[in-house]
Amino acid sequence: MVDGKAVNACLMFAAQLDGREVLTVEGLQTSAALHPIQESFKAHHAVQCGFCTPGLLMSTHALLAEKPHPDRGEIHTAIAGHLCRCTGYENIVSAIKAAGDEQGKRDEQLTLNAE
Repeated sequence: MVDGKAVNACLMFAAQLDGREVLTVEGLQTSAALHPIQESFKAHHAVQCGFCTPGLLMSTHALLAEKPHPDRGEIHTAIAGHLCRCTGYENIVSAIKAAGDEQGKRDEQLTLNAE
């Protein structure tokens, strides 16, 4: 992600990133624990060889930042540019849906705690 927007890394030159905020899959994990999106992918067996996983994780992060509770159609649209040759995408879509649902629960809990 560059400046909070999902980008295709293969279409960016390093020089274009000078002075900009860049978030990669390595930046999702901020503590010893996995990021909730990573946990969801792990729990739903949404990884196989791992080649497409970083891009899918970052697209999921961007999707959930924009739309915290996407439906399955919105998830399919968000990941349409990714090619995974190992899975039928069902576990990936389920992992993204669960990550959004979990994020919604955390947001609701924060709201309740603030009141």
